[in-house]
Amino acid sequence: MRNEFSLASVWRVKGTADEVAAILTDAPHLPYWWGEVYLGTKIIAPGDENGIGRQVAVHSKGRLPYDLHWTATLVESDLPHRWRITASGDLTGWGEWRIDENGPMVEARYDWHVTADQPILRLLSPVLAPVFAWNHRWAMAKGEAGLRRELVRRRAVAQQEMGLHEMVQ
Repeated sequence: MRNEFSLASVWRVKGTADEVAAILTDAPHLPYWWGEVYLGTKIIAPGDENGIGRQVAVHSKGRLPYDLHWTATLVESDLPHRWRITASGDLTGWGEWRIDENGPMVEARYDWHVTADQPILRLLSPVLAPVFAWNHRWAMAKGEAGLRRELVRRRAVAQQEMGLHEMVQ
């Protein structure tokens, strides 16, 4: 079917697997650092002690003028190196992050295999599939840039907190 998409993205950032995974799995804060894409997120089910079954309602968009409403459910987790979600709603399918640390750099690979089920997307996908793939690449580029900024911001906060802790002692 032409409304099915298999898209892969690879980000390379300075950091650790733990840092990158902590940011990417922090669903409530996605709109703060990836706000061009994530308009809103809400945890609707916490999942078990490992997070399996955790459900997040997502309101997202890309560069194109349409919004998506979908639910991400964590179905597999081997943090900080790999986790998989299923998507349901305007998009159905699955996504998987793989995080590999190589010295001071992290390679974060995201594989996204979804069907566009929103009626207008389903209708337009056979004609506009290349445009939708471009839209996904745009969204992921915004995510990589946002992740870089968020890594710097979190490190600065941690350094500041450490400095305050040392002054108190």
